Formats: sequence, structure tokens, C-alpha cells
Amino acid sequence: KKKISILMALILPLLLVLSSLCSSCLAAILAFLSEDAQDLDAYTLAKSFYDLKEYDRAAYFLRGCKSQKAYFLYMYSRYLVSLGPIGRPLEKGQVKNESLRELRVELSKKHKAKDLDGFGLYLYGVVLRKLDLFKEALDVFVEATHCLPLHWGAWLELCNLITNKDMLKSLTLPDTWVKEFFLAHMYTELQMIEEALQKYQSLIEAGFSKSTYIISQIAVAYHNIRDIDKALSMFNELRKQDPYRIENMDTFSNLLYVRSMKPELSYLAHNLCDIDKYRVETCCVIGNYYSLRSQHEKAALYFQRALKLNPRCLGAWTLMGHEYMEMKNTSAAIQAYRHAIEVNKRDYRAWYGLGQTYEILKMPFYCLYYYRRAHQLRPNDSRMLVALGECYEKLNQLAEAKKCYWRAYSVGDVERMALVKLAKLHEQLNESDQATQCYIIYIQDVFSCGEILEHLELSTAFRYLGQYYFKSKRYNEAFICAQRCCDYNDAREEGKALLRQISQVRGEADPASTDLSLPFLYGPLSATNTPVRRMSPLNLSSVTP
Repeated sequence: KKKISILMALILPLLLVLSSLCSSCLAAILAFLSEDAQDLDAYTLAKSFYDLKEYDRAAYFLRGCKSQKAYFLYMYSRYLVSLGPIGRPLEKGQVKNESLRELRVELSKKHKAKDLDGFGLYLYGVVLRKLDLFKEALDVFVEATHCLPLHWGAWLELCNLITNKDMLKSLTLPDTWVKEFFLAHMYTELQMIEEALQKYQSLIEAGFSKSTYIISQIAVAYHNIRDIDKALSMFNELRKQDPYRIENMDTFSNLLYVRSMKPELSYLAHNLCDIDKYRVETCCVIGNYYSLRSQHEKAALYFQRALKLNPRCLGAWTLMGHEYMEMKNTSAAIQAYRHAIEVNKRDYRAWYGLGQTYEILKMPFYCLYYYRRAHQLRPNDSRMLVALGECYEKLNQLAEAKKCYWRAYSVGDVERMALVKLAKLHEQLNESDQATQCYIIYIQDVFSCGEILEHLELSTAFRYLGQYYFKSKRYNEAFICAQRCCDYNDAREEGKALLRQISQVRGEADPASTDLSLPFLYGPLSATNTPVRRMSPLNLSSVTP
């Protein structure tokens, strides 16, 4: 009573100054303060034990406390005890399910009595999710967002349970500005990047233009669609505005790794190490740096350190799987990728990594399953489609393979290999007209982007086209292709042999002196220089799982 009177003496003069405050609000505030004051001693002591990570002791001294704040700390401490030693990644079956079930029973009683606040509902949802009761957890997290809309943790837990766009639309969420942030975050997770960018732009226009969180999320969105230049630009802008920020720097390091920007990645790693070397993101950045230097054992070690700090770090599990792949340790890679999927089933990189691992093990049926899952998550990613096509080819399902390769080219072939693979498939099936068409389009694409020397398959294309035109008695085109074959070491001898054959047929003394241009390769296809019909788009419905 003495403590309550002291609190009242301190706070009441401040409240009386606010003349606009209604009496009902005053009564609610006073009741809240009175409830918290009763458990103040126990709560302060327990909070000290909690900060020291002595969760058993914290829970013990909070027994019998009535205030919502003390009750949440009591139950949350018990929840952390049930997870086992903090910092040690646990297998799913190692979690003390008996303790979790006890927590669920107690929280369920409180929930039915409508005696849980926003934080209590959040904890109840977390316990349900841990027990794999996803439907019940989803409903509880939605209720938590209604009860306490500003608790971002509840929104993030909700994100982990939503698997598709239809499920997102079916939810009844509170009409608040936090919902806009949640939707933008969810669109990014579901690979709906255009919608996510529109949301973030509207938030910037609404007054959040200086929010570093929004800048980082836009950078992550560009990273997800592999627009590396824009993503790097956004991250550099973020570093200028907040040079001591550590969040999302692991994603930034992924971009630097892809571009092989070793000095920039080294600087970032040293900088984050100076700020805080015991952060998950710092360990991931250092791991990426060692991976870029091909020191894969050291890289894996730092990813393991990241997982000791946070066993649910999705990026660390996936990156560690990549490192084990580089070290040819396929069993460890599979285990790491499976952990990543347990953390987030929407991580296409883990599904794709599993497909690659089983491809190394020469298990094409397994590859097909995992590549399909990756394709479901990234339907417009050409890498997934090319991998699917290769799988179908190994399983001798050539019709499906052709559909995958054509679709990969249609959505924008990142590696510029889909058309070559499709051409070789047509060549294998003796469909010479279609193979020729694919090779011509491939050469036109490569010439148009000015990356001729980087594409070794050009020699294959010119070699095939030269033979095709020679058999079709189109000696001018065959002569051009044979000349181009002489530019490549692996096709030079065949090119010279073809030139001699053309010379014998045409009776020319010096065929190399003839100067011909390449209009059918550089320019658009026309009826006079295209020997085949144009390929129609293929239906991919049978490919999509």
C-alpha cells in the first residue's frame, strides 16, 4: 500500500494537468498501475534473472503473480526452459513436448476466459506453432494482432504460417497502418515483388520516406528478383543513412558475393566485426567472405557460429548447405537444407539446393520433386525451369523437357542456356528445322547483348548451322557459319573442313576471299533467310506440379 501511494503521488499531479483526459481513462490507468505495483518486487527480481538467462529462477519467483506483465514473463520463461539450452540447435523431436503441452493447457484456459492480453495471445500462438497446431496458431495470431496491433512480433509469426496468396486474402486483419507494413512484407515473402514495391512506395508517400526499414525491404525485394544493380544501389544508400546498421547486411553480402566484389565484402566484414562480432548477420557476412576466397571450411564454421546464436536463422542454414556442397559433403548439405525448410518452407533456395544435391547423387526422381517445389515458389525463374528440363531429359520425358526449356527462354533466360539445350534436344530427336531455329535465335540474342566471347556454345551453334545449310545446299549461309567456326578453337578444324567442301562444290579457288555479311544472324528473321517455321509457345501445364 505504501508503494502504491508513492506511485499515486508521483503520477496524479501529471494526470491532473491533462484536463482533456476523461474520467474513464483515468480509472483504467489507475487500475493498471495498481495491478502492476502489487507484483513490482517479484517482477523486478524475475526480470533480473531473465536478463541473466536463468529462466527457471525467473519463473519460480513469478508464481502467483496476477498482473498481465508478470504473468507473461512467467509463462515466457517457462516456454524458454522447455526449448532446452539456448544457443544449441535442437532437432524437432528434442523439444520437451510435455512442457509445451502443459503450457498449452494453462494458456488455453486463460484464452477461453478471455484473460489473455496481446502478449499472452502471442505466446499462446507460439506454443501452438511449436506443437504443429498451425490452424489454431493462425487464428490466435490474428486475434493477437487485433488485441495489440503494434506488436510486430505477432505479425511476423503470422507471416511464417501463411503459405500462399489465397490464405493471405482469407484473413480478417485489423484496419491499421501496421497492416500495410505487414502486407508489403508478406508480398515480398510470397515473391509478389511488384505489389510489394507498390506498397512500400505508398508508405514512403504517406510519410515514411526516411524509414531505413523500408529502404532495406526495397533492397531485399530487388535482391529477390535478382535485380542486382538496383539492390546494391539501395543497400549503399542504406549504409549512408545508417552506417551502424547490422540488420539485412547478410543479404547485402550475398549480392557482393554474386558480383565477386571481394574488397567491398572484406570492408563490410571488418566493419560489422568492429560494430558487433557476436551478431548473426556479422557471422554470415564473414562466412560469405571466406566462401568467396574459396576457404569453405572456414565459411562453414562461421555459419555454424551464426546458428549457435540463432538456430532459426534461415540464411545461415541455406548458406551452410552451399558450403557443404562445395566440400562435396552431400549428406551434411542435405541436412542443412532440410533445416532451412523447417524454418521456412517458402525458401526456394533450400528446395533448389536439395535438387542440386540429389542431382550430384544421380537420383533424378528426387531432383524432380525438389525442383518442382522450387519452381512453385519461383514460377518465373529460368534457373528452376532449366533444372526441371534437365531432370525430365534424364528421365527420358523429352516433351516435358522441351516445354521447360522454351518456358525458361520466354521468362528471360538468366544464364542464356535454355535455347541451346532446347536446340540440342531437337537435334537428338532429328528435328533439324526446330534445332536450327533455336540456334539462330540464340546467336541473335548473344550478338545483340555484346557478350560473344563469354558464350562457348556459339561454336556449337555455328557448327550445326554450317552443316544444316550445307545439306540444304544453301552454300552462302553455310560459308558464313564455317568462317565463324574458325574463330573458336574447338570448332576450327570442322570449320576449315566445311570450307573445303563448299569450295569443291562451288568450284571456287579461294573461298576465304569472299566477303559476306551476316544479315540472317544480326538482323530480325525474315521469310527469305529463315529456313524453318517459327516455333509456337508451348503449354507448361503438365510441368507445373
